[in-house]
Amino acid sequence: MLHDFDATTLGKVHIILMGVSGSGKTTVGTLLAERLGMTYRDGDDLHPEANVQKMASGTPLNDDDRWPWLQRVGDWLSAHNGVMACSALKRTYRDYIREFAPTAVFVHVHGTRELLAQRMAARKGHFMPVSLLDSQLATLEPLESDEPGAVFSIDATPEAIVDAIVDWLEQH
Repeated sequence: MLHDFDATTLGKVHIILMGVSGSGKTTVGTLLAERLGMTYRDGDDLHPEANVQKMASGTPLNDDDRWPWLQRVGDWLSAHNGVMACSALKRTYRDYIREFAPTAVFVHVHGTRELLAQRMAARKGHFMPVSLLDSQLATLEPLESDEPGAVFSIDATPEAIVDAIVDWLEQH
């Protein structure tokens, strides 16, 4: 079973939890990494301070803002196996990430706008305001059939989502 594997014997293993803010990337990613015995890294922690300030002020990021961040994400993936939370909203961003981590699989955690907004509003101490949700949803390009990954609904508990992800990983 996958949860018994030793990542060091398999080469680079990268599981990217993707999706808009409020989708549970951090919660699910942390639980998934624990379940698989892998390192977890939150891509939000790699944002340049200017990006954090821009988002905190209610201004959406653009491509020019995201490329330096994606470079940091890629640098981390080049040096580590693990599970990473990274919005990876566009196909071009995911393709860029795969330049650093060719075997990366993308786990898209997805929910309705209403559920995402509720979850964002309930968070304490996060820099991303609910007002930016619509810009993220407009930017989001769903996984295409030729991309390595799958979509998981956030309607279930985080533990049930992790169970579904592990089941999917074991089959692929």
